[in-house]
Amino acid sequence: MTAILAIDQGTSGTKAIVVDEEGATIAIAEETVRPAYLPGGGVEQDPQELLDSVLTAGRRAVAMAGRPIAAVALANQGETVLAWDPADGTPLTPAIVWQDSRAESICAELAEHREDIARRTGLVLDPYFSAPKMTWLRRNLTREGVVTTTDTWLVHHLTGEFVTDASTASRSLVLDLDSASWDGHLLDLFSLGGERLPRIVAGDEVVGTTRAFGQEVPVAGLIVDQQAALVAEACLDQGTAKCTYGTGAFLLANTGLDPVRSSGGLTTSVAWQAAGRTLYCVDGQVYTVASAVRWLKDLGLLRSATDLDQSVAEDSEGVLCVPAFAGLAAPWWASEAKASLTGMTLATRREHLVLAVLQGVAAQVTELIALVGRDLGRPLGRLRVDGGLTNSAALMQAQADIAQIPVDVYPNAHATPLGAAALARCALEPALGLQEAVGDWRPTTVYEPRWSADRAQEFRTVWARAAQARAAEGDHS
Repeated sequence: MTAILAIDQGTSGTKAIVVDEEGATIAIAEETVRPAYLPGGGVEQDPQELLDSVLTAGRRAVAMAGRPIAAVALANQGETVLAWDPADGTPLTPAIVWQDSRAESICAELAEHREDIARRTGLVLDPYFSAPKMTWLRRNLTREGVVTTTDTWLVHHLTGEFVTDASTASRSLVLDLDSASWDGHLLDLFSLGGERLPRIVAGDEVVGTTRAFGQEVPVAGLIVDQQAALVAEACLDQGTAKCTYGTGAFLLANTGLDPVRSSGGLTTSVAWQAAGRTLYCVDGQVYTVASAVRWLKDLGLLRSATDLDQSVAEDSEGVLCVPAFAGLAAPWWASEAKASLTGMTLATRREHLVLAVLQGVAAQVTELIALVGRDLGRPLGRLRVDGGLTNSAALMQAQADIAQIPVDVYPNAHATPLGAAALARCALEPALGLQEAVGDWRPTTVYEPRWSADRAQEFRTVWARAAQARAAEGDHS
């Protein structure tokens, strides 16, 4: 009876779960971590706090499970970097978080190489990704030690190894997407040519062993967080997609063995490497989802996020929201865009505004769904969803109505660690297929479209016009 400890080291916390061979959760432990938000766009974390949270949450989960574990899996934040001493693992800088925008100037210097970088990496040139942060760190903080993403540092503390997985490496802007290997030309562009880089490993690879959680066990199942959720939701075939509704919304679609370059401004990454194959995905983001709901609450239009479904009207009565509270991502890429609420009259009530915000979120996700369909060469047939806001029937129904596809709600709040656990299981049992390791799951709810196709198209046309207006104003602000 093999249990796996799967750890999801995230931006605001670390979650550790112990799962059995059926994928059932035996124990869960969580530790909060607190990023520091600095003037000038800086966002930092204390590396020691990250490591302590991994060790504490992991040990608590193992103790609660009361049974031995067979392996440790680790999902990570993706683009958060730090410098550290490879001799003893001592951090030399704070961790520079993926949200940190101080590398904007680095990207501006490389603007003439934007198209070449996109062609090689599948990504847009943006401080969101890890290489610009690494360059900024080298210029401003230290030239000592090695500079890597946090997963490499954490795994080094657990095992002594110096590795990263292909999905995390693909979020760097210095990985050749087609070969899934470091690109010397790009490393030179970012002034990182002389850096010692970690070995790139597969998600189903045993990378070392650790005694950090008790008896010595293998460490495997390394993967970036959103791709881990794609695994857990069994989006294993080309054309399957999931959307996570959290602080923002993250839509990922499996493109199979094809590292497709998006025609609509989405980004392309390695989804995972397993069974000797590299699979790819396209992804797009909606920046404000739970944060838009929190805005409604702060204005007094909503008592709490759990009160959403009691606070919406049956119809928005013409009220329209473009929820660009933190700008618009693909396909507009208008970071300066502002949110709008239009179509109000003296008959407008708060429940109309709440529904309009939810429909605005669903409309933005629908635009991403359309872009994914264009990149895949065929429309998505259905959408799998996870995250806290999937508890809102009003939001999920709006998603099904506007996108005109069924929406399947994932039955577990722990998709990310479950995806990492499935890959670790494949590492322990090489004959096991990923489909078998993930297992079958049934949606807690399936939302079918209730709107007619004509009504959905009319709404999308009007909403897209409003979004384009916000994007254009953002460009000129």
